[in-house]
This record gives sequence, C-alpha cells and structure tokens, in this order.
Amino acid sequence: MANILYINSSVRSSGSLSRQLSAEFIAKWKQNHPADTVVERDLAASPVPHLTEEMLGAFFTPPEARNAEQAFTVKLSDKLVDEVLAADVIVIGAPMYNFSVPSGLKAYIDHIARAGRTFKYTETGPVGLAGGKKVYVFTASGGVYSEGPAAGYDFLATYLRAVLGFLGITDISFIQAEGVALGEQALADTLAKSRQSIDELAAA
Repeated sequence: MANILYINSSVRSSGSLSRQLSAEFIAKWKQNHPADTVVERDLAASPVPHLTEEMLGAFFTPPEARNAEQAFTVKLSDKLVDEVLAADVIVIGAPMYNFSVPSGLKAYIDHIARAGRTFKYTETGPVGLAGGKKVYVFTASGGVYSEGPAAGYDFLATYLRAVLGFLGITDISFIQAEGVALGEQALADTLAKSRQSIDELAAA
C-alpha cells in the first residue's frame, strides 16, 4: 500500500486541463491500486500564505527555542512537510502561468523546502532528505515549450526539476498538455497523447 499526495495549483476550479488530467490519473491509479491512500491538497481552494519575515525567523529557530507565536507560525509548514515526507507518490497539477508555476505552488514549495527537514547543509553542500519518491507533474500550456523555439521560456519544468532535485527527489515524470491554444486539432492531439501516458503510467 502506498501513500499518494495529490496537489492541485490551478486557480481555475473548472476548465483546468491540469486538474482534469491529474484527476483522470488519480482515478485510474485508484482502479489499479485500490489499497493506496490519497491525500489531496488544493492550493487554490486552501491557499498557502506567502513567506514573511516572521515565518522565516520561526523556521530557522530551533523547535525547543521557539516562543508560542513562532510555534503557531510553523504549524502549517510542518504539516505540509509531514505530508511530503509520508508520501510514496506525489501527483502535481501545475499549469504554466507566464512561463513558470502558479504563485500558489511557489508559496507551497517555500513551505516544504525546509532546512533540517527536507534538506540539510553539510560541509560538502546541501543534501536532500525527501528522496525515494515518484513524482508525476501534469502541466498545461497554450504554446509548446518542451521543444522548438519557445523551449527557452520553460521555467516550469526546469524549476520543478531543480527544486525537487534539491530536496532529493529525482524520479519525476512530466505529462505535458501543450499547444492547447493552437487550435482544435492541436488540443485533441495533446489530450490524446496525455491520456495515453496516463494509461501507461497509472498501470505501472
């Protein structure tokens, strides 16, 4: 039995392809792995606050030295980190907004990238502490950024690979619905390709 952490970051509650495709994946995964548990976190319905100076101060204060206000401040972040560490599989719905991830997802990552919990500093550099997980990222974009002349504008996949890798998570699959604004045929083609990937990956 595996623990699945399912994260959605699209600000759209309907009409979101990243939500739709990631939900299809979760549904097929449940069919193939009925004993697995799924924890859902919707970053649009329940936004994670952006970092503040007070939060950073609390993060870098040892637990035993935190005052009551600091202890309260880190409660949400600690819960988010616990969910990540408990997960065997992480599924992320991440549409491309202005060439990168939605700000809500960036705020979430700022809460789970915690020194001493998901990574640590050593004499030879930082070491990730959250490894051993499989991540599936479902993206959607109006243009095509995985290849071709616009590839240099893709700061979504490059960012997620970098930051997750920093946390020790390197087994990452991207299911990209690209070119959805390039006409009906382009949309149909990319959805068919994404759904083929879903069938293959959910059965693994």
